Amino acid sequence: MLRIAMLSSWHVHAPGYAREIQSRSDARITAIWDEDPERGRRWAADLGVPFEECLDSVLGRPDVDGVVVNAPTNRHTEVIVAAAKAGKHIFTEKVMALTVKECQEIAKAVEAAGVKFCISFPQRTWPVNLLAKHAMEEGLLGDVTLMRVRNAHNGASAGWLPDHFYDPVACGGGAMMDLGAHPMYLARWLMGEPKRITSMFNHYTDHEVEDNAVALIEFANKGIAVVETGFVSHSSPFTLELHGTEGTFLAGGPEQAVRLNSTKLSKDGLDGWIIPTRLPAALPMPMDQWIRGILEDAPIHFGLEEGTQLTELMEGAMRSYRQGKQIEFPLD
Repeated sequence: MLRIAMLSSWHVHAPGYAREIQSRSDARITAIWDEDPERGRRWAADLGVPFEECLDSVLGRPDVDGVVVNAPTNRHTEVIVAAAKAGKHIFTEKVMALTVKECQEIAKAVEAAGVKFCISFPQRTWPVNLLAKHAMEEGLLGDVTLMRVRNAHNGASAGWLPDHFYDPVACGGGAMMDLGAHPMYLARWLMGEPKRITSMFNHYTDHEVEDNAVALIEFANKGIAVVETGFVSHSSPFTLELHGTEGTFLAGGPEQAVRLNSTKLSKDGLDGWIIPTRLPAALPMPMDQWIRGILEDAPIHFGLEEGTQLTELMEGAMRSYRQGKQIEFPLD
């Protein structure tokens, strides 16, 4: 039985993670800490577990084996490093930290402690995205010259995101830093090492952080990715496009359809657009990977390296926006 402390309910996904843990027979929540004590006490009462006002106190509890970090992004380094030094296994909401330097500090502490670490990259578990990766690895698309990926909702324009999601200090950014993390980590996973990045962000609503954002990334293989996100789009479905020298892969849209056109398949008599009838099996969700990784030594697919790679893209995107210029990788 894995005994888990929830470290903050700041992030909107925190209640969902708690429900996921509560639904399992191999894990349970044993304590709550929150940087906002009033909020933390309410959550602890709702869950029927003790509240600890001091971070060191919750990390020192003998009935805590691992922690789920949903603290403000600018406090991730402080919280995760403390958890690692206390010997606790760590699950964290994205992004891992605001800078690559902070990610390196986290990685050093986690590796020294020898604890299990997982960052939440749920879209890398989706069958459609696993199929896209397979199509690329099998050479069905040739050299992928352009990727376009969109992930957006109407949290700002419809007013349902919490006010603290617009705090530029706590969040380190807006739509791109939060929701844009998903297309960013997909771009890094599918396209490889980034070479340079340019951002165009704006503010449709009256908030201090960007709510409408696009980043253009060139990769070492000369492919380009267009990463789109926002908090101001109604009914904007996930979309993934991969365009290559030998084929094109399209997924998403209102029907969440998948289509593939490849010169490699035409040799087998499959000309024109085809609709795959079988997709790969989904990977376990990140929380399941983390818990099973601790209890059963099962694979954890999204760890320190992947978290650092996402932060590298995010830090570059934010620098580009703030400085109004193209940013080269690796970051200085």
